[in-house]
Amino acid sequence: MQTEETIRLSIGGLTHETWDGWSVESDLLTPADAFELELFTRDTIQLPKVLVEGASCELTLGRDRVLTGQIDEIEHDISRRGIAIRVTGRDKAAALVDCSAPFVAMREASLAEIIKQVVTPLGVTRVEIRAANAKIRRRIQIEPGQSAWEALLQVAEANGLWPWVEPDGLLVVGGPDYTSAPVATLILRLDGVGNNVERLSVRRSIANRFSQVTVLGQHGQYDNDGLDTTRSHLKSVVQDDTLARRGIFRPKVVIDSSSENQSMATTRARKVLADSKLEGFEIRAVVQGHRAGNGSVWTPGQRVIIRSEPHGLDAVYFLMSRTLRLTRQGSMTELRFREDKMWVLDGNPLKKHKGKSNKDAAFIEMIRSIQ
Repeated sequence: MQTEETIRLSIGGLTHETWDGWSVESDLLTPADAFELELFTRDTIQLPKVLVEGASCELTLGRDRVLTGQIDEIEHDISRRGIAIRVTGRDKAAALVDCSAPFVAMREASLAEIIKQVVTPLGVTRVEIRAANAKIRRRIQIEPGQSAWEALLQVAEANGLWPWVEPDGLLVVGGPDYTSAPVATLILRLDGVGNNVERLSVRRSIANRFSQVTVLGQHGQYDNDGLDTTRSHLKSVVQDDTLARRGIFRPKVVIDSSSENQSMATTRARKVLADSKLEGFEIRAVVQGHRAGNGSVWTPGQRVIIRSEPHGLDAVYFLMSRTLRLTRQGSMTELRFREDKMWVLDGNPLKKHKGKSNKDAAFIEMIRSIQ
């Protein structure tokens, strides 16, 4: 049985860990993980001066940090019933989501150079690119009005990667480690023996699923005279074998002028198809406590074995998002899973806890030089 833990808010050298309710969300598909803390008391209290909107903060569960970010909003409600305090905030991606990106126009730019130009001016200085190979783009231009996160996502996806912020505030651009061992086994048996989930639901959908994706690269580029001098026949086609075996034909054509070669076009096609598969299958689970079977806090990116007799499941699945909660019913975690080895197929993340080649070490050192 897991012991009940509470969340600790640290801000300006002060900490507080007595809350009547709280939640900490983390989703790899949603920028800026969010948190909410609630406290109710009948005693008159004075809010500390360090508790102000925009202040940097940390959230810790036991000895494990679960979020590093900022206070967004503070609500201080006084009534005859008592005093209610509500604090909300987001992680280090908040500024990237809220603020416009600097105007950037670069040629022959590396991923590291582009990231430096976009995120560093907004105070994000700790960045790591987890990819074996990052492509050099011949041309990249950030449009005026784009948020910094939209610009970051644009250049990351062009390299087959994805950005997210880890609990310690590190901005990562890369992909998941599908070689990591599963952290837990969730069980739902008809006879109830060994069951360790409060709720388990499975959603399957054909909406936005495609059996075939075609990407046309550099389509319809014109010179100053209006003549189509650079029209390319660059084309990449990928198929979903699962739908093909079922005789389902649902084609999708994507025109992507940023695909500069066959490799980029294929990467984009694979991503569009993988995203459609992700949309077509999802598992939602509710479990007691906030930790997986190996003792680690539930965190997106983990791999979990799910065995459910009613749903016919017995495989490894990928944890895409989770919400840690404390409610009147106690401590619980909401988990959302997708198919394993399906999201960010071409990320090629560097393996953890293993020796790195001189080439990899030099690459990492180059990335950290922007800090």
